[in-house]
Amino acid sequence: MNWKVFTLLTLTLGSCSAGNSKSAKEDANMESQDSAIHIETAADQLTEYLPLLKGKKVGLMGNQTSVVGQNKEHLVDVLVREKVDLRFAFAPEHGFRGKVERGEKVSNEVDEQTGLPLYTLYGKNEKQDSIVQSIDVMIFDLQDVGARFYTYITSLHRVMDLCVKHNKQLIVLDRPNPCGDQVDGPVRKDDKFKSNVSFHKIAMIHGLTVGELAKMINGEKWLNGGEECKLTVIPVKGWDHSMVYELPVVPSPSLPNHLSVRLYGSLCLFEGTDISVGRGTEWPFQVVGYNDPVYGDFEFVPGEKSGMVKHVEGKGETMYGEDLRDLNANAEKFTLKYVLDFYNKMPDKSEFFARPEFFDKLAGTDVLRKQILAGKTEDEIRKTWQEDLKEYKIMRSKYLLYPDFE
Repeated sequence: MNWKVFTLLTLTLGSCSAGNSKSAKEDANMESQDSAIHIETAADQLTEYLPLLKGKKVGLMGNQTSVVGQNKEHLVDVLVREKVDLRFAFAPEHGFRGKVERGEKVSNEVDEQTGLPLYTLYGKNEKQDSIVQSIDVMIFDLQDVGARFYTYITSLHRVMDLCVKHNKQLIVLDRPNPCGDQVDGPVRKDDKFKSNVSFHKIAMIHGLTVGELAKMINGEKWLNGGEECKLTVIPVKGWDHSMVYELPVVPSPSLPNHLSVRLYGSLCLFEGTDISVGRGTEWPFQVVGYNDPVYGDFEFVPGEKSGMVKHVEGKGETMYGEDLRDLNANAEKFTLKYVLDFYNKMPDKSEFFARPEFFDKLAGTDVLRKQILAGKTEDEIRKTWQEDLKEYKIMRSKYLLYPDFE
């Protein structure tokens, strides 16, 4: 497959690790970029949405990915400068500035840089109704990464429900999906497996932008009572689903670069196990290991990296496994090979699914776990997804805003 590739920025966290630099494969790939490609996110297109905010009281759902232009100015600062009557911001999982790790409490507070009141939609918030009642228009601008278990799309759904409940308009500022060149994995069908990490009846790797998903949520009547949100989507210019998009801003603490984003869909299933995906190291979602040399020759020790102290599998132990940092990120797509390899290597396979219920929520089904336990191969497992994926792709096609990858 020939990808059209464009890069806004190489994401790094430091200069001391091999995981923070481009591999030789990536460097070669980058040489073939089409420099003529120019992409404008919706947030960059001020003339498209500022007129919709004139004379309106405005709320924002955003975080550190809500940036405008090549200088990555925060959308909040732009709106304030443009004299938009911005009343508050909602923060998703990981907080408004993206420094909170998975599952940790996000509190109602004030943004230190702007003085803007901040409220959380991650977890229960008793103030959310009165907050939304106080404005005329909500803006949603979060960078998704294309996997069903990434909770920013759950926040989208909650904002849409609130807008319907209080008869408010929602403007979605769309951004490219960095894994939007694929649709894969099991489709969640049974509400038994609905959770924050599997909120929608979509494929695990869903192949949608946030704007496309918002249209799907409306069109498929998934909001409370089957009602529709008053929705305006400002599309991205110059992007389509065949492009591999590298994010300009780190979307959350454990996805520090392009490779981690591309591997996230394949490796996140390990979070239903005790296998480490490198949290607490400089290479989260770029290494995999467990505390037995049977898993591989590569060694690493999860530590107490800032923002990851409370949720580090195997903290302080030597992990043995695989170093994935030299992979060509643009070529990586969803696969079960890492999960199946570690399962097959585990001496006592009954210990693999340390948190089976959570694994099932991530997968959106208990069938995948049972197939792994039964010793099925990846090809055998994939065949069982195809009919559901076919139906999902037909549904998805109704809501696409951009040319598809197929």
